[in-house]
Amino acid sequence: MNRVYNFSAGPSMLPLEVLQRAAAEMLDCNGTGQSVMEMSHRSKAFEPIIANTEALLRELMGIPAHYKVLFLQGGASLQFSMVPLNLKKTGKAAFFDTGVWAGKAIKEAKKWMTVDIVASSKDKNYTYIPKVAKVEGDYDYVHVTSNNTIFGTKMNAFPDTGTIPLVCDASSNILSEAMDVSKFGIIYAGAQKNLAPAGVTVVIIREDLIRGPNNAAAGDLPADVPTMLRYDTHADEGSMFNTPPCYSIYVMGLVLEYVKKMGGVPAMATLNNQKAKILYDFLDSSSFFKATTAKEDRSLMNIPFVTTIDNKEQAEAVNKKFVSEAAKAGLVNLAGHRLVGGMRASIYNAMPVEGVKALVAFMKKFEEENK
Repeated sequence: MNRVYNFSAGPSMLPLEVLQRAAAEMLDCNGTGQSVMEMSHRSKAFEPIIANTEALLRELMGIPAHYKVLFLQGGASLQFSMVPLNLKKTGKAAFFDTGVWAGKAIKEAKKWMTVDIVASSKDKNYTYIPKVAKVEGDYDYVHVTSNNTIFGTKMNAFPDTGTIPLVCDASSNILSEAMDVSKFGIIYAGAQKNLAPAGVTVVIIREDLIRGPNNAAAGDLPADVPTMLRYDTHADEGSMFNTPPCYSIYVMGLVLEYVKKMGGVPAMATLNNQKAKILYDFLDSSSFFKATTAKEDRSLMNIPFVTTIDNKEQAEAVNKKFVSEAAKAGLVNLAGHRLVGGMRASIYNAMPVEGVKALVAFMKKFEEENK
């Protein structure tokens, strides 16, 4: 079996033992004689699968009892709409503009809200995280993106927002290191980086923010908010209002079992720091390659890098050669995003240390042959 090291920003690689178990259970899961792909989401066969996945996520992230865990569809991108639709009261929201996905969330929120950009790193092409200790004002929520997949930055500290709900898009670094869930009103994440195959989106929401007839204290939503875009629709039905992405939820459960077996989130954080250090240490010592982000804000998950070649055409030619030769060496999906250029290595939880070491070894060889 010729497995490659997949450095894709997403969908990303999954742990090998998770894939092997999913393959073994494809035709018969838990002795039911059927695949999860065939199960009714309301059946007694699927019921323990979704319950176990939620229980594991709660355990691993330390999710307090007064938060709901929802398994939704539409990716993090749908949350760019659901958050303002569900949290709008005064009609004002504050955003940290730290990259492309934050920008997309801002654009969508502006359809319903007055948006204040309280901090931005656009002035330096999003290569750093602006430092803001506190956000005050009559805002319905404050929105942050904890890790920026394209530009390779992450938030090491979150602002104090007082009683204003703090909303976090954690799609690309959820479970990579500890998060104090109690600091947030909502955490949402597309699954296809650290959690599962594409198809399911996790929303962790404090119960008092769920507006609907069953939560009188929070008030109801305007009648024109579509049923499927209301958090109470899904919270009241245990994510079963319509057919959820059953197979992705099942694989997420397997991934969470793997994380628990590995030692939980603290162990994953140690491993992720180790992997990132290997690659950043090489980049910082190289005369041919360099990292693109501020050292204090470097992501553990997504590491963009470029060559030190000044001539643009020559640099682009070398980049293409690097990506092509790396793929032949079993190191795939290393092309950088057009907004940064160069290359990008995404080293999510499932990337083993051996994969990062193999990449560094290839980079050293490539540098010697092309400098």
